[in-house]
Amino acid sequence: MDERKVIDESMITFEDIKNEPYVVEHIMWDVEPKDLMDPITSMTEEGVKRKAPLKGYMFYIETVGATPVLYLIRHTAGNYAETLAQIAELPQDLLLEALEENKSKMYSGMCPINNKVKDWLKKELGVL
Repeated sequence: MDERKVIDESMITFEDIKNEPYVVEHIMWDVEPKDLMDPITSMTEEGVKRKAPLKGYMFYIETVGATPVLYLIRHTAGNYAETLAQIAELPQDLLLEALEENKSKMYSGMCPINNKVKDWLKKELGVL
């Protein structure tokens, strides 16, 4: 039996995401959790450098709880992030494989997805 449960009933479902073209079109497939958490400004040899604003949706694997879970968050250009959905439909073996592959890229309990998870999501969302 799958023990993953939706934490917040107000979250949208994976089916909702499939039926929302705006969300699907604005998924940032190559953005990782660290990219969202990096400081807005940094010092370089040329002076202060400001990172480009990130605006869109990102999938990531939450590793803080007892069981890893795939989530979708919305990130605004104003650096506000909101968890929108928990994706329980992803096969557990793909989730665990992504964790193993990207464990060195974990950031604050957030793990990026790998290409297999990305391919599964794109197929399910009709992006391929």
